[in-house]
Amino acid sequence: MTTNNLNWPLMANNITRADLDAVIELLRQNDPILTHAKNVREFEREWSEWLGVKHSVMLNSGASANFITLTALRETRGCGEIIVPPLTWVSDIAAVLHCGHTPVFVDINPRTLGMDDEQVVRKLTKRTKAVFITHVLGYNALTQRLLDELAARNIPLIEDCCESYGATFAGRKLGTFGWVANFSFYYAHHLSTIEGGMVSTDDAELHEVVRMLRSHGLVREASAEPVRRRWTEKHPDLNPDFIFAYPGYNMRPTEINGLIGRSQLRCLDANNARRTQNLKLFLAGLDSTKYRTDFMVEGSCNYAFTLVLRRPDAALWTKVEHTLRTHGVEFRRGTAGGGNQLRQPYLRRILPDENYAQYPQVEHVHRFGCYIGNYPTLHQEKIGRLCGLLNAL
Repeated sequence: MTTNNLNWPLMANNITRADLDAVIELLRQNDPILTHAKNVREFEREWSEWLGVKHSVMLNSGASANFITLTALRETRGCGEIIVPPLTWVSDIAAVLHCGHTPVFVDINPRTLGMDDEQVVRKLTKRTKAVFITHVLGYNALTQRLLDELAARNIPLIEDCCESYGATFAGRKLGTFGWVANFSFYYAHHLSTIEGGMVSTDDAELHEVVRMLRSHGLVREASAEPVRRRWTEKHPDLNPDFIFAYPGYNMRPTEINGLIGRSQLRCLDANNARRTQNLKLFLAGLDSTKYRTDFMVEGSCNYAFTLVLRRPDAALWTKVEHTLRTHGVEFRRGTAGGGNQLRQPYLRRILPDENYAQYPQVEHVHRFGCYIGNYPTLHQEKIGRLCGLLNAL
């Protein structure tokens, strides 16, 4: 530690005293219900209203949201190729693999860190079951060209919005454009429920499938009576309360998670506005001859600061890492997911012939990029001090 220590952790806990007090009030009740019940249902409703979708299903994590979505795709449309980015969180790719699909990788657009739309379109084939896009660190990865192409080919879009809720494209929130969208409420995301996730969709059939999959595949978990009746009439030899329509899971949240989510949602827009101000200050303060400052920030809702060298420069990057460590600034090298997923052991075993070097934009971020924490309680004077340190290198 030095006298110039900025004391800048990667993330700060979003759970507030008001959130904890709400939990305490719940626990003070005589025999409170703690398994998912009223508060989870209300959070699902309030979240859907905030996002602008018809249906939402809360889960125990964002990873579960990815897994259950790819399972629902398999159960309703079959297995096939899923177009994915190499710059994402491991659970996106793991869900594709575990559910029997085949990942097809494309490089990123360096200004959004999301998949390059031209490359996505080139990779679309009759075997493509879905495009699974990641809105990295709060930047929008959609283009109208991509949306039009997917609509023309009737290919579902899955949006990973775990790092981007509140961000918009063409005036609409991300997570409202695709067949389905996934969200994470993990520690220090835009909104936290300790652990938690959400699947959101306008597709009524998908909504019911996800509800059933969340609870072991049980038909009784469907919210629509006609759905339950259809399954019951089809299987008169089974107890209506124990008809398992799908090989489902136990991915249920708790009432505590739902209650904290409801409490946090009240502050989400104000906190997001502060995150956006922080990002603009950070990018404006960086030397654009050394660092990328031309990210497509319109509509973004930043989860963390992106620090990427303008050009490959191993010596400069060594100085950047040393400076961050010396001044107490925690960072995650490679940005989202630790960089190029194709370098990771789990994928190199499964796809030994896939050459990660064929994705130069992701490789640049992997070697010469990181992210730094951005949260509503971050003091803005620290941002200016950090920019000055980085510019002096």
